[in-house]
Formats: sequence, structure tokens, C-alpha cells
Amino acid sequence: MGLILNIDTSTEMASICLAKDGVVIVSSQNQDQKDHASWLHPAIEEILKKADLKAKNLDALAVTIGPGSYTGLRVGLAAAKGLCYALKIPLITENTLKVMASSAAYQADILSDFLICPMIDARRMEVFTAVYTGEMQELMAPSALILNKNSFENFFVDHTMAFLGSGTPKWRTLISSNKAIFLDSPFLAKFLGIISFRKWQVAEFTDIIYSEPVYLKEFHTHIR
Repeated sequence: MGLILNIDTSTEMASICLAKDGVVIVSSQNQDQKDHASWLHPAIEEILKKADLKAKNLDALAVTIGPGSYTGLRVGLAAAKGLCYALKIPLITENTLKVMASSAAYQADILSDFLICPMIDARRMEVFTAVYTGEMQELMAPSALILNKNSFENFFVDHTMAFLGSGTPKWRTLISSNKAIFLDSPFLAKFLGIISFRKWQVAEFTDIIYSEPVYLKEFHTHIR
């Protein structure tokens, strides 16, 4: 039996869930990105209480490791590492874009023959993106991409593509291919729960000490 706490604070809406053997028991969401840090720990306490469980009952903890919001990634990973260290349980991490793609494939059966392209807004005309098959084979590695009208043209030759995520509005202004569809698939920690259970079964864990967020591009601060 695998009882796993799943955390995602990488995007605009944060979510957490408790899942047993990949099935969600209880979950919680926060839609105010500025409040992710103050929301997270009370929310964890709340869902444990609702499930009538204690943190010591957890078998592992999973977190989306990026790309995404710089602050959000640090908040989620720091909380996950701290809890894993204190509870002496393993840490499971997964790329945010892959979890987004998995959530789309899980929710829309029509995607079996499509390529899935999650996009996270990275400001201006840039997005964090990747391309996967419906079976989650990675065809384009996660990267920071500046969009132009020719982006993904090689994939459109033989495939219809499904796009989702906060970066899609800017892509809509450029794309003209009739092989593009856009999904409004909610990205919630429950889909991380499915992936994390599979990883827990085969002991695919991440080093607690050396794990770092996947930013995909350097973080710069401006000091005057």
C-alpha cells in the first residue's frame, strides 16, 4: 500500500492531494499564486485531518520539480524535502510539463493519436514547453522556447497536436494550422498522484539533499 502526499505549487493554481495506491483520498487547491507559501503547510495539515491520518502514516511525498514559477518551485520543493527529511520517507519528483501532459492524456481519450504539448507562460513570447505522445514518450525535451509562427511545424507534418496550459493564449495568436487543438484541462496534483504511485512501486526516488528545481533558464534579480 502506498500512501503519498502530492504537492504542486509550480503554476498559478497550487494543489495538493493524499493518494492511496494512486487513488485520491482528499485534495485541496489554492488559486492565488501569491499565497502559495502561506497556504501550503496549513493545507497539508487540513487534508491529513480530513483523512483522519497523521504525517507519520505517509509512505512517500511527491512534488512537481519544474519548470514553472521560480518562487512556487522553491516553496513546493523546500516543503517536500523538509517533510521527507523529518519523516524519513522517500522523495518523488516529476517534471511539471510531463504531469500536465499526463493529465491531458488521462482526461481526453481522443488524444491517443495526438501529440500533446503543454505550455507554461514564461513572459513575453516565451514558454516552457515539451512534446509527448499519448503514451508519454518524450519527442521534444522540456525547454524554454520563444514562439514564432513556425514553431512545431515539423510535428504538424504527420500529427495533430493538442496544446494546453497558461502559455497557449500567446500561441493562439500565431498558429494557423488546422492540426492544432486547444484543451482546457485542469492541472491538479491528483494526476501527480497517479505518476508518483507508479514511481513508488519501483522505488524511483530522488535524492533529498541534492534535488533542485528545474528552472530551464537562469533566475535573475535586479538590484539597484
